[in-house]
Amino acid sequence: MNDILHWRRRLLAAASLCALLPGLVRAQPDLSKKLGPTIADSGSAFYRFERFDLRSDDGGRSYRVMLGIPRRAAPAAGYPAIFLLDGNAAMAAIDERQLQALDAAQPPVIVAIGYDTELRFDVTARAYDYTPPFPQGQVDEEAARGRKGGGADVFLDLLERQVMPRVRARAPLDDGRLALWGHSYGGLFVLHTLFSRGQLFRNYIAASPSLWWQRGVILDEEKNFVHAKAAPGVRLWVMVGEAEGRQRKAVSQGDAQADARAQSMLASRGAMPAQALPDMIARLQGKSGLEVSLRSFPGMAHGPMLPASLEPALRIAAGLPPYPGE
Repeated sequence: MNDILHWRRRLLAAASLCALLPGLVRAQPDLSKKLGPTIADSGSAFYRFERFDLRSDDGGRSYRVMLGIPRRAAPAAGYPAIFLLDGNAAMAAIDERQLQALDAAQPPVIVAIGYDTELRFDVTARAYDYTPPFPQGQVDEEAARGRKGGGADVFLDLLERQVMPRVRARAPLDDGRLALWGHSYGGLFVLHTLFSRGQLFRNYIAASPSLWWQRGVILDEEKNFVHAKAAPGVRLWVMVGEAEGRQRKAVSQGDAQADARAQSMLASRGAMPAQALPDMIARLQGKSGLEVSLRSFPGMAHGPMLPASLEPALRIAAGLPPYPGE
């Protein structure tokens, strides 16, 4: 609890600084960046890679699922596995050094669920897939960004009923050692999955989760979850960048449409109290059967938290300490 209080003081202090980080655009992931070659293209001494494609039931979204399967033989109970959202960007952030570290432990199957695009992100598809349903009659805030939100349960059905069975057909999995990782909207989806289908995974890893989305609807889900029975042995890992607090009032520069989207997000973020995340963590730490940890990365902004959180997530899935040297 002392760690939470210390982190809260640091976040509140950061939010009050007048010297803000220059330019929200530089602090965010580059959503227009091409994917380029990844470790799946160059190959690995420790993993082999496969791919399969899927489409959503409504035909509106196309998925590219990259599998990294350890070259080591599977344990008797099956491999651990980690499911990565924003799979294109995630796969681009994985390198051979990380895979070698996993191979020395209990290497997990890596399931990178991306979109069928040459970009690292499909901003329209992820805005729908990763955001939770919201109360009927509430205006969809994604409309101001030219998108649609609220499809997380639809995507969860696809993950549970199509992606997982196809992965199991290619590699034996230990159902007691599955992990889910996501960043930003993906981190929001990780929380929604824990709060709504907490039996699916053992480790939930939420990096920079967008608690502010749709007026904090995820916090309503959390309140219900706190009073529900949790699956035993589940752990939630939350990772955030210390500098994210200083981004809350930053002004983006660029084309008018991009500025409108950024300003819409900033308005929603600004309405979320700075202490919302540590308060949520404190409440969840009181829940029986759930282990919760919060990690703040010094000096780290929102965009760089994607690769910064991915390496410890992979280590968690392999049964390694997430932060070596500590």
